[in-house]
Amino acid sequence: MGIGASVALIALGAILTFALNVSVGAVDLDVVGWILMGAGALGLFVTMMIWGRRRPSVVEREPRRIVEERTDVDPADRL
Repeated sequence: MGIGASVALIALGAILTFALNVSVGAVDLDVVGWILMGAGALGLFVTMMIWGRRRPSVVEREPRRIVEERTDVDPADRL
């Protein structure tokens, strides 16, 4: 489950729990909302644990040194 699906489950569960006052037969929508919020929170936690470890580690290397030959100096002037 991804981050978006987890957040959607949390939002849907919060709507069912806190915003609706509807009775649907033998189904308690408050309990369904709490279950959806718990599943969304668990999915968000697991997703963050899995994807958080996939970041590549930083490897520092020595910078490349570019050596250019100077053309503005006459070799005879060095003597």
